[in-house]
Amino acid sequence: MTTQPSELIQQHLIDPEICIRCNTCEAICPVAAITHDSRNYVVDAEKCNSCMACIGPCPTGSIDNWRTMLRSQAYSPDVQLLWDELPAELPPEQGVADEGATVTVADTQTAAAPNAMATAAPAASPAVGATLPPWSAAHAYTQLYGPKAAQKSIRATVSGNVRVTAVGRDYDTHHIVLDFGKMPFPVLEGQSIGVLPPGADANGRAHHARQYSISSPRNGERPGYNNLSLTVKRVLEDSHGNPVRGVASNFMCDLAVGDTVDVIGPFGNSFLMPNHPRSKIVMICTGTGSAPMRAMTEWRRRLRASGKFDGGRLMLFFGARTQEELPYFGPLQNLPKDFIDSNFAFSRASGQPKRYVQDLIRERAADVAPLLADPDCFFYVCGLKSMEEGVVLALREVAQNAGLDWASVAADLQQHGRLHLETY
Repeated sequence: MTTQPSELIQQHLIDPEICIRCNTCEAICPVAAITHDSRNYVVDAEKCNSCMACIGPCPTGSIDNWRTMLRSQAYSPDVQLLWDELPAELPPEQGVADEGATVTVADTQTAAAPNAMATAAPAASPAVGATLPPWSAAHAYTQLYGPKAAQKSIRATVSGNVRVTAVGRDYDTHHIVLDFGKMPFPVLEGQSIGVLPPGADANGRAHHARQYSISSPRNGERPGYNNLSLTVKRVLEDSHGNPVRGVASNFMCDLAVGDTVDVIGPFGNSFLMPNHPRSKIVMICTGTGSAPMRAMTEWRRRLRASGKFDGGRLMLFFGARTQEELPYFGPLQNLPKDFIDSNFAFSRASGQPKRYVQDLIRERAADVAPLLADPDCFFYVCGLKSMEEGVVLALREVAQNAGLDWASVAADLQQHGRLHLETY
């Protein structure tokens, strides 16, 4: 009797030590191979086709891990959910290098092949999101502090905590300023950090890091100071409307001036703003997705005030349920009209029809279409995952109605770092 050779695979795994649970990988996976529980994100070897769609968008690199395994011995999702760290490579004597093993196509699609992801985005969200930064973006420093860095975390001191939505409502968003003192923590607009909440979960394990986008520009919330700001919404219910008390969001919103926070990061090297003077920026966001948009807007405002930046149109599409729920609404209203073209959509305004950011994009089609065709214009989308498809389809509609070839426009947006999607 002839023995059938065992099948070797490169099993795709996520490093739980440096994953910041941002949901980017699960949201972008075209075959639903990635899932998660309250602690870990995991990959199902039976579903994963090594398409690499999730590699580039991951802000920490935690997604880029592989183990040579016999398929019959692959780690199941249930096993991965229990991990606090990745297992070591299995030694050859356990059969991984079995002489009869055959190598599958997946073995040849290693982490060094990011170009594969260009063909593997979900059908509902056309593959236009860029994984490369704009060509003129500043160099980003990443993962200076974290589980696998020389220093596990850095301690920041709270120097400000101000509520930026109306009091007495069922939503509560805070603008929190963290000061790093004399410890270096360089960041750019569009990057994020991880916050380590104190205490432990129901299983006695330390809470994992929660990701927050930075809402201040590169030279600090207060210019010249080694600080940054975050926009944090207190989580009181889950995505299904069930009551829940968010561990990190409530910890952050309750902080007082002088309290300390353990931070890791920074993370992200693609969702970065362009620096060349001719560059234009279109910002599309909802809720706390406004954080990186505030950072970009404030940096441009400071450059403009100093006379160091001439040109560079800004256009903002900002959505919320009501005006009262929209963070920074007052300050945005005070910005000069010749500096930023602001457009607001409210989906729950009393006595008004529901309007979303994609509706605004269609209404401003005459202005958006030329920007889609302009190689110096860069688009940024940040907010709830549910908005992503609507926004991309609205951009496609605007392009096609203007006589532009969407396939060519989409390819340019992706290949030249002109459209960045950061949804959760």
